[in-house]
Amino acid sequence: MSDTASRGSEKPFQGGRRLPVGQLLGRLLAEFRRELLAEAEAHGYGDIRPAHLQITGNVGTKGIRLTRLAARAQLSLAATSELVNELQSLGYLAREPDPTDARAKLIVPTARGRRMLAEASAKVTEMERDWAAHTGEHRFEEAMLTLQDILDARKEAERAKGSDS
Repeated sequence: MSDTASRGSEKPFQGGRRLPVGQLLGRLLAEFRRELLAEAEAHGYGDIRPAHLQITGNVGTKGIRLTRLAARAQLSLAATSELVNELQSLGYLAREPDPTDARAKLIVPTARGRRMLAEASAKVTEMERDWAAHTGEHRFEEAMLTLQDILDARKEAERAKGSDS
């Protein structure tokens, strides 16, 4: 079966070799989230919704201010606050005083949140291993490094553009 036929009605890009970058990234992200949420449900975290992954994937374990979390998650402050509130009510996150600024609060994972984050991290490692098995470890790692290089270059270009104004 040809590449085009194996993709059904999807239009091939670059002579039938691959999908356009937006479709590739979007579909891989959807697959990543689907696998991660299935694993979460299997481990007793069935109350985690897809939107929560923007927060859980960026909160870390040491504590983070809401504004920093919103920037890392690429969400508005209002959306981030709403999702943090949901995760707090579900017992995954808590707000604690920031020891460096008494006026500020840090968002930190609770014991349940730390367990969930550790299990999610293990699942991501497993998923990367599984995905690498499709291409070979070297090609997969090169693809990840290439994506990281593109992201870093885009961030640097944005910073440079911002400093020019």
